Amino acid sequence: MDKSLKWRIILIVAVITISCFYLAPSLFTLPSWWVGTFPSEKVSLGLDLQGGMHLLLEVEIEKALSNTIDEKVSDFKDIFHKERIPFDRIERVGNDKLLVEILGPAYKEKFNQMLENRFYDLEKLSFDEKEGIATYTLGLTSRSREYLEKFAVDQGLETIRNRIDELGLREPSVQKQSKDRILIQLPGIKDPKRAIDIIGKTAYLEFKIVNDEYDINEALKGDIPPDCEILYQRREDKKTGEITKNPFLLKKRTLLTGKHLTSANVRFDQFNMPYVALSFDSSGAKRFEKITGENIRKRLAIILDNNVYSAPVIRQKISGGGAIIEGNFTTDEARDLAIVLRAGYLTAPVKILEQRTVGPSLGRDSIRQGIKSIIIGGAAVVAFMMIYYLLSGIVANTALCFNILIILAALAAFKATLTLPGIAGILLTIGMAVDANVLIFERTREELRTGKTPRAAIDSGYAKALITILDANITTLIAALFLFQFGTGPIKGFAVTLTIGLIASLFTAIICTRVIFDYFLSKRRIRKLSI
Repeated sequence: MDKSLKWRIILIVAVITISCFYLAPSLFTLPSWWVGTFPSEKVSLGLDLQGGMHLLLEVEIEKALSNTIDEKVSDFKDIFHKERIPFDRIERVGNDKLLVEILGPAYKEKFNQMLENRFYDLEKLSFDEKEGIATYTLGLTSRSREYLEKFAVDQGLETIRNRIDELGLREPSVQKQSKDRILIQLPGIKDPKRAIDIIGKTAYLEFKIVNDEYDINEALKGDIPPDCEILYQRREDKKTGEITKNPFLLKKRTLLTGKHLTSANVRFDQFNMPYVALSFDSSGAKRFEKITGENIRKRLAIILDNNVYSAPVIRQKISGGGAIIEGNFTTDEARDLAIVLRAGYLTAPVKILEQRTVGPSLGRDSIRQGIKSIIIGGAAVVAFMMIYYLLSGIVANTALCFNILIILAALAAFKATLTLPGIAGILLTIGMAVDANVLIFERTREELRTGKTPRAAIDSGYAKALITILDANITTLIAALFLFQFGTGPIKGFAVTLTIGLIASLFTAIICTRVIFDYFLSKRRIRKLSI
């Protein structure tokens, strides 16, 4: 046997064997010893094939900027009190600006030094001085603004991915799309409402002091102290579904946030009622100890996304960096709250732009119709090749089977997701794979008509058709790569299977079929081609 032919046969056998190993977990129930020794990943089915949920979220970047400015307001007030700098107002203006009014021109130099040394991410936008009041308008620098906008989306992406991982879903897809959007696909999800609640919750945890010195009824009438705000505690009756709101007058200043949170776990009290136990890092623990030490006999409100969960009275200084959230939870509600707190809060809220849910029955119908289309289309191609090209058509059909095997094995190996458009890509690939063989066979027929021997006709047929086959497949491959780069969801699924199919069809049409012909011509000494 020709040495070149021998190595080509070894290559084909190796590719087919590896493909079978990767595809086996998707077709058979394998023994336990297989896992860990051989590939065990199955071909993943997309939303349109197994059912699930598709979400497109938009990150509200402007909110991230306003939150950052709010933190700067709090920082400035703390420093001004500590440095004994008199001021009239420090407040946010719009989403990304800060107004500072200092009493006394003598403190201008001290403020400028503070701004340069401690707040290098801020810049002076304007300055005015009237009647002994120095008024500064500050804004984020373009560099820090750009960083915050990118961080808000990246952090949102990571936080949402952590929350979804806690749900225990198989093969979820969470990816960034354009500048401020996140695409989420959750195949096989059983409770879409719960997933939306967990994914969309901002989970911004705050601790604020309750102002019990002022009459809440007066505040509800509109007479609210300038340093206070009204937030509500929402309670839902589990039996009737009725929601009641209990108002709280709170100091605006946030004393501690979830930024310092290290863990959140569900625990049960002596009455077997669930609550969420929190733990802070060393910095948060020190701050919490300081807060509780300075506010004994006052109420500390625990707020999540502007909803007051509880407001216990501080009896003594609390050290150790621990706190609890009680709220008449069910076990599932406490668990979901712990999930979002553990995963981290979103620096900017997200809103749902698009939501689609595909039921499992529709997915099964899609699989059935997809398989039916492949069988009918494949059978038509196989029949045509056998009738028109006789035994050579059987060679092409054998290569076609190898082609489909390699495509499915590659999807499993690369952990790609098979979607309905992906099945369309496989069908298109079947046609293109056969098209390559048609070109080769027609060229070979032309050479046979000139009186060449079968061996010479095959050599010439493959040589002359090769450039045309490569040209057709490479141009289609370029289009597929652009579809993958700029397409979304289903379009990418189509591009993936089409790309894998094109590469596989080049291998099967040019190498596999040629090896079969070379084997029969050299080993079996065939004198006439059935083509």
